[in-house]
Amino acid sequence: MSELTASDRASSRSAYSTRQIACMAMLCTVAYLVMYLSKVIFAPIQVAGFLTFDLKDVVIAIGGFLFGPVSAFVVSVVVSLIEMVTVSGTGPVGLLMNVLSTVAFVCPAAFLYRRRHQVSGAVAGLVLGGIIMTAAMLLWNYLITPLYMNVPRGKVVEMLFPIFLPFNLIKAAMNGALTMVLYKPVVTALRRARLAPESQGQAANTAKKGISKASVSIIGIIVLATTILLALVLAGKI
Repeated sequence: MSELTASDRASSRSAYSTRQIACMAMLCTVAYLVMYLSKVIFAPIQVAGFLTFDLKDVVIAIGGFLFGPVSAFVVSVVVSLIEMVTVSGTGPVGLLMNVLSTVAFVCPAAFLYRRRHQVSGAVAGLVLGGIIMTAAMLLWNYLITPLYMNVPRGKVVEMLFPIFLPFNLIKAAMNGALTMVLYKPVVTALRRARLAPESQGQAANTAKKGISKASVSIIGIIVLATTILLALVLAGKI
């Protein structure tokens, strides 16, 4: 009887692993499509002529919440590699900056959500990821952009706080807000398709701890609308 139980457990783990791989492959595909659509949608509102808002981090963050920071890292690298060899003209430098930006945002968020599996943990993780991503991109733009654009470092320093700082803060807030709005319906659909693990039940008590899913969605919509207006202002469109 014990051997049968062990076999059943092994089979269950194998089936779950297969579903996880299938779900991650689907997330890679959707993230790539979202990246491509972002390039089309946000092309008219580029900042400083070369910075474009990208929403693929929303898809990768949802994957990170489901499967953890390691899975989020893997999806980030795969999507950025495919982007480099298909639609990007920035080569390895663009690949590096893409991976650094996405990983800095989604991995801390996924890690904190794993440790604190509640709506408040997801929100805190997204805020933390946004702060880390913004700081990391300020540093890496300072280090890499002068070499890539062949401009004096002093010129890039002049752009750090009036351009790179607000751009990355708006991008992080936009991706975080959209993740808050879409997480529940996307995960529900994935669970119905048996591609995502069932809820562990901790989130069911979240409303009793002061944060409801409905209020998070409302806040997310408000933040998203605000970030879109800020993006238009930063790009000089309004």
